[in-house]
Amino acid sequence: MRRELQPREDREVFVVPLSVADADIDENGHVNNVVYVRWLQDVGTAHWQARFDADARGRWSWVASRHEVDYFRALPPAAKPVARTWVGDPQGARFNRYVRIEDEDGRLCAQGVSEWVLVDAASMRPSRITAEMVGVFET
Repeated sequence: MRRELQPREDREVFVVPLSVADADIDENGHVNNVVYVRWLQDVGTAHWQARFDADARGRWSWVASRHEVDYFRALPPAAKPVARTWVGDPQGARFNRYVRIEDEDGRLCAQGVSEWVLVDAASMRPSRITAEMVGVFET
């Protein structure tokens, strides 16, 4: 099993409450694995939208190129999970986004790493992540 992800001290940890819909529950009575991938994408998008204005969001977009999820504890139908997310160091046009999904008691239920690529919104071509952009996500 993979070690638990811990937020970096130099990065903002953005917190997003999650909700579990009836359709999210699988035949085993807990949140379906595919829902966690959706949450990874939704949480990353929410962080971007919360920190950048409409002009920046109109000029730039993000494309997920990879998602990896580790499961630790099942979330039941009545769960009230929360996601905590932060970004890693840029590598050209890419950076990793880390997400911890915890239950209402703060116990780790799942964690994920997504690789995102910054693209020019008009051309959809990859674009180098600037230091200024990363600075928005720092503490």
